Amino acid sequence: MNRRTFWGFTIPSVVVMLALMVFPLVTTVWLGFQKLLLRDLNNPEWVGFDNYSDVLTDSEFWAAFRFTMVFVAIVVPVTMVMGLGVALLLDRVGRGRSLYMAALLLPFIVTPVVGSLVYKDLFERGGLLSWLWEVVTDDPFAVNAGNVKWLIIIQSIWYIMPFAMITFFAGLQTLPQERVEAAAIDGANFLRNLWHVILPHLKVLILFVGLISIMDAYRVYDQVFVWTGTRFTDAHTLSVYNVRVATAFDIGRLGKGNAIAVLNVIGIFVVLIPFLWRSYKDQIAERT
Repeated sequence: MNRRTFWGFTIPSVVVMLALMVFPLVTTVWLGFQKLLLRDLNNPEWVGFDNYSDVLTDSEFWAAFRFTMVFVAIVVPVTMVMGLGVALLLDRVGRGRSLYMAALLLPFIVTPVVGSLVYKDLFERGGLLSWLWEVVTDDPFAVNAGNVKWLIIIQSIWYIMPFAMITFFAGLQTLPQERVEAAAIDGANFLRNLWHVILPHLKVLILFVGLISIMDAYRVYDQVFVWTGTRFTDAHTLSVYNVRVATAFDIGRLGKGNAIAVLNVIGIFVVLIPFLWRSYKDQIAERT
């Protein structure tokens, strides 16, 4: 390939990347140093790191940060383990597999807001699960600051798990049966077969699902907003906190909101470092 052809293919992609990724990121960083209000967009005022210091001394920011970390730490591993388990079950099913798979994928194809509203209605007064709770305990069920976090986490696991399931199931279809048969001949039980044959085969997909799941969990917004709105601030994630600050009332502290967005990007990168480092080491090992 000559140089002209190379640049002919490369330049359009670089331009699109600059327009959709680099330019917005640079703009966000610049706005993070400005005092910019929603009601006065034409008069930004340079304030340096004041927005960042304001964020880092805000107790609601740290509450949102803590819940976000708890959310990621619970939802990601649970969805990956459940997704792998369901994929293994589907791999053993012959008749009716398409039906089961369609039913399991239903939460993933439903719009997050719609799914959250339907799920929330189950716990509202008159909802099915609320009614069952009252029948069993003889007490009315009420969403409060103590249980709303767990309701969000459970609903998010239900919503995200199909992504891990379908990815691992696709990986299982590429597993050579000769390896499984050889392990069975050697006397390997299910757990040994899983540990020494299946998981090494799915290693790349496990890293991929882990990366995507962490990014999605870290920036979760829809489910949390539907459940909390402006209430239960201890159950707000960083994304909900960011939007609430940037659009608060008629003020809208956009400068502070952009500072939060920059901190979120840094936070996602820090959380992903172990997965990125592992992926890098695996690629180097494959080349050598």
